[in-house]
Amino acid sequence: MDSVTLYIKSFPAEVQEILTEIRALIKHKVPDVVESISYGIPAYKTNGKPLIYFAAFKNHIGLYATPQGHEHFKNELSIYKQGKGSVQFPLNKPMPMDLIERIIDFKVLANQEIAKQVKRKKS
Repeated sequence: MDSVTLYIKSFPAEVQEILTEIRALIKHKVPDVVESISYGIPAYKTNGKPLIYFAAFKNHIGLYATPQGHEHFKNELSIYKQGKGSVQFPLNKPMPMDLIERIIDFKVLANQEIAKQVKRKKS
């Protein structure tokens, strides 16, 4: 069993469902994503750059799309508790999967652009 699966299985069944849904969405949207555990939580990279992290807590799911991802969606995320580069989705409310999907899409494009810029600088 891989480390992300072990992480997910360490939570109650209802939280496992949410974490599994987020994980499946990431893998569906980004088939070549690199999955690992970093900072003790599931972490995903594209083009060698962080894409998104997520974590479960007692009362919320934390999503970490780095400040850049959160800044782009600041209006939609404003209804949730936030920190620098993080947002908390309460477990007692429906998970905003459509918003999470759009954040993933945005971060994929941002990482592609960063990779292009790095490639140009090396040329």
